[in-house]
Amino acid sequence: MSQPDTQAPKKPDPQVKAGGEAEDTLYAVRQKVYPRAVTGIFATWRWILVLATQLIFYGLCWLPWSGRQAVLLDVVERKFYIFGWVFWPQDVFFLAILLIISAYSLFFFTAVAGRLWCGYACPQTVYTEIFMWIEEKIEGNRSQRMKLDQAPLSARKVAIKLAKFGSWGAVALWTGFTLVGYFTPIRELVGEAMTFSFGPWELFWICFYGGFTYLFAGVMREQVCKYMCPYARFQAVMFDPDTLVITYDPDRGEPRGPRKKGVDPKVVAKGDCVDCGICVQVCPTGIDIRDGMQYECIGCAACIDACDQVMDKMNYPKGLIRYTTENAMKRHWGRKEIIGHVLRPRIMIYAAVLVAICAAFVWGLATRSTLRVDVIKDRSTLSREVEGGLIANVYNLQVMNMTEKPRRFALSVSGLDGVRITPAEPFEVDAAGLKSVTVEVAVPPEAGKPGSNTVYIEVKALDDETVSVREKTAFLLPR
Repeated sequence: MSQPDTQAPKKPDPQVKAGGEAEDTLYAVRQKVYPRAVTGIFATWRWILVLATQLIFYGLCWLPWSGRQAVLLDVVERKFYIFGWVFWPQDVFFLAILLIISAYSLFFFTAVAGRLWCGYACPQTVYTEIFMWIEEKIEGNRSQRMKLDQAPLSARKVAIKLAKFGSWGAVALWTGFTLVGYFTPIRELVGEAMTFSFGPWELFWICFYGGFTYLFAGVMREQVCKYMCPYARFQAVMFDPDTLVITYDPDRGEPRGPRKKGVDPKVVAKGDCVDCGICVQVCPTGIDIRDGMQYECIGCAACIDACDQVMDKMNYPKGLIRYTTENAMKRHWGRKEIIGHVLRPRIMIYAAVLVAICAAFVWGLATRSTLRVDVIKDRSTLSREVEGGLIANVYNLQVMNMTEKPRRFALSVSGLDGVRITPAEPFEVDAAGLKSVTVEVAVPPEAGKPGSNTVYIEVKALDDETVSVREKTAFLLPR
C-alpha cells in the first residue's frame, strides 16, 4: 500500500556509536511497550472473545456429564470422553479431520480479513490482554506505569510490583492447573492440591504450562508475536490486494499535524491526522500503523478504536484508520465495491472446501459406530481336528463398546456350510470398555477347499440390532 508522504522524525539509533559508526550486531535492544487502554467496538469484540474462550477453557472441565466431567482426556486408559462421545486411539481419523478444518479456517479467515485469529482469539493475545488488564488495575494507566518504572526503588514500588507479579503468577498457575484438569479429573486434582500430593507428571505440567503462560503473556508479550510466532512470517503469502487489512489512509491524513478542535484541515493546509500518536500508544506491539502494513501488526484494531475517538473529538469523519483493501485504497472504492471484491473466487473455493470438510466431519460423527471389533487369528495353532472330526481354527476377538453403558453381545458365524462358533453364549462388555473373547470356529473337512477359506464373524448388540459388526477373516483347512 502507498506510504505517507510525511514521516515522523526518527529517533537516533541506539546501535550507532558516538563517532557515527554503526555497531555490527544482530541483537536489537528491546524497547518496552506500554500499551494505552482503549475502548471501542473492536475492543469490545476483543473482550467478548477473551471472556468466551476463557469461560470455555476454565469452565468446561467442571461441567458434569453422566457421572463424570464433560471433557476428560484419559491418556492412561487411552479414552477421550467428550460429552456423550468416547473416542479411542482408533478414532485418530477424526483428529486429522479436525486439524484440516482448523488449517482451512485459518486460510479462509486470513484471506478475507487478515490476522483475525491473532488479534482476537490467539491464546497469546487473550492472555496478554488479561495480564495487561491486571497490570493496569494495580500499577495504573500508561503514564503511571512509565513513571513507576522510572522511579527509584522504594517500598511502595516493591509492593506494587510484588502485587502485580503475584497476581500474574496466580492466574498462570490456575491456567496450568486447569489444563492438567482435562487429563486428570479436575475434582481429584483439587483433592491432590489440598494435600499437595500431585503426581510427578501433574506437577510438571502445571508448572510448565503455568510458567510459559507467565513468561509469554507477562514478560515477553509482543516479542512472541514479532520473533517467535511463525504465522507472522508466512501471513503475507495468504494476503492479496483484496484482503481486508487495517490501513491508514495517507491521502486523507497527510500532511499530518496538530491543530485546534473543529478546525477545517483545508484551512491549515493539512490532512485529517492530527499527529497525536495515540494510535501508536495503544498498539500492543508498538508499531506505527501510519508507516504502512508491517508483519508486527497482529490485527487487533486497537488503533482503529483510538483514531475514531480522536476523529469524533475533532468533528472529523471516522475511518482515517480502518479495515479496507489495497485495491480499495488505490481506486477509492466504496463499501459495495469492497465487499464485491472480498467475495472473490479464491474465497468462495476456500468456503466451499471448508463447508464440505465440516459436513463430512459432522456426518462421520453422526454415523460413527458404537461398536468396534478386531479379529485376530491364533497363530500358534493354524488348524486342528476336534470332536466329531471337525476342523477348528481359534480366533481372539477384541470387542470395544464405545457407549457409556454396559452392553450384551451375541456371536454368529457364516461363510461355510456347517460352520459353528464356540462359545455361542452372549457376553457383556463394560461401559466404554474393551473385552477380549477367545472363540473357536469349526467346520466339516469337506465344507471348503484345502488352504484359506473366507468366513464372517458377526458381533451384534442384543439391545439394538442395528448395532452390529461383521468381520471377514481367513479359515484354514489342512491340505
